[in-house]
Amino acid sequence: MSEKEVILTPEGLAKLEQELEDLKTVKRKEVAARIKEAISFGDISENSEYEEAKNEQAFIEGRILTLEKMLRNARIITNEDVDTGVVSVGSKVRLKDLEFGDIVDYTIVGSAESDPMNNKISNESPVGQALLGKAKGAVVDVQVPAGVIQYEILDISL
Repeated sequence: MSEKEVILTPEGLAKLEQELEDLKTVKRKEVAARIKEAISFGDISENSEYEEAKNEQAFIEGRILTLEKMLRNARIITNEDVDTGVVSVGSKVRLKDLEFGDIVDYTIVGSAESDPMNNKISNESPVGQALLGKAKGAVVDVQVPAGVIQYEILDISL
């Protein structure tokens, strides 16, 4: 079975590489020191500090493996790859909510770097999926738990 391609912007790639570097060089050492200190307290069978540090170590190692796999399967999207004629990964899109008249700006990114709090939505999200391949002026229906939201695409840019 082939591994899933991870679509990243150059900014998203740099962020994941920095996180991986931090986990390998800083967090690993910190948790190893915490484990060593907890062991020095004696009996580890009832040592909550030891258990907590071992759990954190397992989380860190799991995240390192996940990040390495994501970076191995990464495809970087640059501005040259983005066609402003239609919405694609890497596009900045200005939308108008046709029910309430609200205007919202989103950047369409791969799922690995989605950050809805900063208006970066995944190409795999309901809104992202509805927008992909659509041109400026198009009206799209987005199925959400509360029903259907209609957006008009006002602008597509880099």
